[in-house]
This record gives sequence, C-alpha cells and structure tokens, in this order.
Amino acid sequence: MKKCVMLLGFIAQLFSGKAQKDKYSKYPVYQGKDLGVTYTRVQSTFRVWSPTATQVKLFLYKTTIHPLQEHWMKKDIDGTWLIILKEDLNGFEYTFNAMVENKWMREAVDPYARAVNVNGKRGMIVDLKETSPAGWEKDKSPAFDPLSAKSGVGGEAPDAIIYELHIRDASISSTSGIRHKGKFLGLTETGTKNPTGLSTGLDHIKELGITHVHLLPCFDFNSVDETKPDATYNWGYDPLNYNVPEGSYATDPYDGVTRIKEFKQLVKTFHENGLRVVMDVVYNHTALTETSNFNQLVPGYYYRQTADGKFSNATACGNETASERPMFRKFMLESMSYWVTEYHVDGFRVDLMGVHDIATMNLISKELHKIKPDIIIYGEGWTAGSSPLPDSLRAIKKYVSKLDRIAVFSDDLRDGIKGSVFEKEDKGFVSAKPGMEESIKFGIVASCKHPQVDYRNVNYSKAPYAVAPYQTISYCECHDNHVLWDKLALSAKDASEEERIQMHKLALSIVLTSQGISFLHAGTEFLRSKKGVENSYDAPDSINAIDWSLKTKNKEIFEYVKALINLRKEHPAFRMTSAKQISSGIRFLDTKQEGVIAYSLNGLLTKDRWKKILIFFNGSSATPLITYPKGPWKSFFINPDLLLSGNTGSIRLAPFSCTILYQ
Repeated sequence: MKKCVMLLGFIAQLFSGKAQKDKYSKYPVYQGKDLGVTYTRVQSTFRVWSPTATQVKLFLYKTTIHPLQEHWMKKDIDGTWLIILKEDLNGFEYTFNAMVENKWMREAVDPYARAVNVNGKRGMIVDLKETSPAGWEKDKSPAFDPLSAKSGVGGEAPDAIIYELHIRDASISSTSGIRHKGKFLGLTETGTKNPTGLSTGLDHIKELGITHVHLLPCFDFNSVDETKPDATYNWGYDPLNYNVPEGSYATDPYDGVTRIKEFKQLVKTFHENGLRVVMDVVYNHTALTETSNFNQLVPGYYYRQTADGKFSNATACGNETASERPMFRKFMLESMSYWVTEYHVDGFRVDLMGVHDIATMNLISKELHKIKPDIIIYGEGWTAGSSPLPDSLRAIKKYVSKLDRIAVFSDDLRDGIKGSVFEKEDKGFVSAKPGMEESIKFGIVASCKHPQVDYRNVNYSKAPYAVAPYQTISYCECHDNHVLWDKLALSAKDASEEERIQMHKLALSIVLTSQGISFLHAGTEFLRSKKGVENSYDAPDSINAIDWSLKTKNKEIFEYVKALINLRKEHPAFRMTSAKQISSGIRFLDTKQEGVIAYSLNGLLTKDRWKKILIFFNGSSATPLITYPKGPWKSFFINPDLLLSGNTGSIRLAPFSCTILYQ
C-alpha cells in the first residue's frame, strides 16, 4: 500500500512538473531588442516584459526616498509594457512596479539596466556617450602573439594563456605600490613597484607574458555595501544587476557614469598593453530568489522548479535560472553581447556552465563569434547539485563535443596534478601519489583521443570528451578551494619546503606544457598563499590580498614560470590545433618507472623551429635513470644536479622535476 501511495505521489509530481512547463511555454516571447530604457536628449522609451501583470508603473527618482514622478505604462505587444516620456531624463533613477494576481509586487530594478545608483537599488538613466574614456572609439583588442600558430574557426585555438585575477586582490595590499587600491583604476596604473622595486599590478602581468586576464565577477553584485567598500569582501558570485559594473570597484559608486567609465578605462589600458579581458559571468543563479528583480516582474518564469513547484537549486545558491526558456535565453545573449559591444571585452568564463542548456550556450557562441571572431568562451562543465533539466541537454563536461567553440575546465588534470580538491590531504602526481600517470597523460593530450592513454585509469573521465584541444582548459588551481601552495602544505606536510617548491614548479610545468588552453591563478607564479583558507569568498583582505613582497622572496619561481610562458608562446608544438595532430604528434615513452612520465612532441607537425621535443616529469622523490632516443639533444630546463649522458640517450631525473630537451 505504501508503495502505491509513493507511486501515485510520483505520478502527481510528474504531472505537476508538466503543468509548470506548459504554463511557462505559453508565455509570449518578445523579439525586439529595446527592453529597458532607450535614451535620447529629447525622449526616453521604457519597455519591460511582464506578461502576467495586469498593471505596471514606472517610478522616477532623483536620489530621493520618494519618487518624483509616477507613470502608468501601457500594455504592448508580446507581454511587454511601454511608455515614452518626451523630456531629457539624463541622471534620473527609475524602477518598475508590476501588479500580478491582484498583488503589487516589490519595486524592481530593470533587469536590462545599463547604469544603477549606489548598491544597485534603482536603475539610472545615463547618456552612454558620456561614459567613454578619451580615445575609446579607437580602442582595439590586441592580436595574439605573432609567434603563435593561428588556426581553428575563429580565435578559439589554444593560443590563450589565461590569468585569473580578483580586482581588489590585485592592489589592496600595502606591498602593491598602487594608489587606487581595490579599484578598477588600480589596474590601469603603470610603474608600480613592491617594496624592493619589482613590478606589480599591470606591469607585472605584462612582464609575466600571459595573453588574457580573467577578471572575477565585476558586474554589480549584492554582497558588498558600496557605501562601505572596505567593510566586507566577496568574490562577487551573487549577481544583482548583470549589465552594470560593480560599484565598490569604482571611485564614486553613487554616480552611474563613473563605474562605467572606469571599467572601460581598465579594458582600454589592458588592450594598450597587449592584454585581452575575460569576464567571469554568473547567469546560473541570482543573489536573491523570491525577491529578485526577475521574480518581481514575472514570478517563477526565470527559474527552474522541481516537480513540487519549488525553486530548483543545482547551483547550491538557492535557485537556478532557466536558460532554456526563451526570454532568459534572450537575456543571456543580449547581456553578453552588450558587454562585448559596449565594453569591448574579449571573452567570458561561464560560472557553473553545466546549469545552462547546450542550445543556449551554442546560440550565444554563434552570435558572439559574429561580433568578435576571436572571442574566447569557457566554463565549468558541471553543476553544484541535481537539476530538473536532463543531463543530455546540459552543457556539462561529458557533452563538450556538442558545444560550439566553447571550452571546459579539466578537473581530471587539476586533481591528477595535486589531489582531490575535496580532500585536503589527498596527494596528486606532483606530490608522489602513485597511479596518477594516466590522469596526467589525459591532461597532456587535452582530453582528446590518444592511443596511448589508458582511460580506465583516468581519475574521473573514462573516455575522451574533447574533439579538439581548444575545448579543454588545462589548470591545477583557481579561486575555488585551496590555492596550490596551500594544498601542497596540507597534503605533503612531511615534505620539506624546498621539496614543496619543486612540486609547485612541476605542477605549473605540467599546466603550461600540456595541450589545450593554459590557465593560471594570480600569484601562483610566486607561491601565493591564502593562509590555509580553503574557500576565501568572504574572507578579509588579510587572506585574499596578493602579497607582492612574495615576488621578491620567490623571484626564482617567477622567472621559471615566465620562461615557461615564453616557451609556450614561442613554440606551437605545445599548442597543437587538432585531435589528429595530438594523436600523431605526441608519443609517450615507456619509462617503466612509477611516478615518471616522458613523452615526445613532433615539432614538424606545427612548423615549430624545434623539430623534436622531449619532456620528462618526475613526480617522485627518487632520481630514476631514464633512457630516451639518442640524438643531439639540447636542454631547455634541466636541473644542475642532473646527469645528462651526452647523446647516449640516458638521463637521471631530479626529484619532483620537469626536464625539457629539444633538437
């Protein structure tokens, strides 16, 4: 009897879910591109989509508690409401208020707002022409390094070397030598030095040699009080207003123009210094749920629901957006297109991309590549929980082959290198954990098919999922979980500091010599630490600030990473452009040694000036003697203690080391 009741309940849930789906599928879809406010000096047009509303009001403010004007909007086509006000409203603040099911909802900020007041409580009407810094019309994204091999459809060939950075972390420390601490403008300053005179901030990033700076969320987020920007800290993965820069990073959060102009100045300065800008975007959930701006205008529509009608939570943040519904799909596309056209950004990292559906992500990629053919798009190919959207429809790692010019992070390589991010004491290849060789090889070939990878022994993926190397982001750490240096301190606590330094260097060597797109977390090049804090999303500056004095203390590591980056940029053999090239151009040597990986690269396939390259990774504390093909080899990286037996074809590897030979 109990089973029958449970079955009936399950059937009822199925029908409930179907009813929810049918309910939203019947909502009209607005095709126009003028949602929000369209401003001119003689009139402003306001259009909002609220198909279930029976009445909608527009409130106008001038930094006042109560509205100066109140206007009834008229119902227009496809679920929209419209009003045209024939006056110059530059500088006015505004909100929408909808009546749904005979109830006035809360005042909502226009989801399409392009400017907001302090803390994003109201939209702001601005003349976007006033938001551009001098010379903005001439701003141009830099080309990739001319030594890089160009290929692929658009710019998604693995030429990018990405550097993940938080705006505040970059400059807030007293060691940064930066005046505009914690601000967009801090990263526009040049000539900044640490206490011993080494470059910091923008100059440091440029000196390091990376190609793309990935900025953690810099749209308007909810967790930091912009009137007291130093009181709290957050990474910013709690979206409030998607189309507006974050006010706590601006010198004046009260002025809607300032934050826009200063973010544009950052982009322009990066471009002038040969750096491209990637935005970390969070469309998978909103900071607020029931009280969100979306939910005040069209309750329920923008979010997925479980079978019993509750908010689904595949993000572990209280809600998940419904990218498959036409009007949120439209919002995502138009929002990302806006950041490319208005702010000239060069790419996007999509947070919890596995929450979004494949069709939406492919549409976005298609349209953004039309605007900027060399744009880069990548994301997390997973979720933080179960979703009512079937796995087969979601942009998860397993289905990256169905994605159009979009890459996913390789957690296989990440955890293969340093150990599981969810088990702090778990070791990886670089810290002498046995059995990690196939996971590293899987990363070396960028998750592509290769005859010498035993997929049965790869840690997570038991089959190749990438059809081309540009679909894989090769990395070993990011803002999430412990930074590499802290992870090694926890998992290899019995090792000496010198041994852990070698492990750290080996980890970055694997990342920067693997195929695919290389990704580094800011500060890793000089052993950045967060004092053992695992997820520092709301930790203070004392944990998150980049300590630029570490560059002096660990200058040798910085120079090592800089040399690896230069190696990668100069040699296309490390950036093969097809799975076919990887399959035929990489050969793993049978070292017969646990904890050792050796392989060759055929430089001729990529027209590299190095015709042959040999790479050796020793993830053990031993010093094994390895044989390799004889020939006139020269060394790029070689430990002074190593024994290189001329051209006889044998080499003794130092503990926890990377060795690169070439002809």
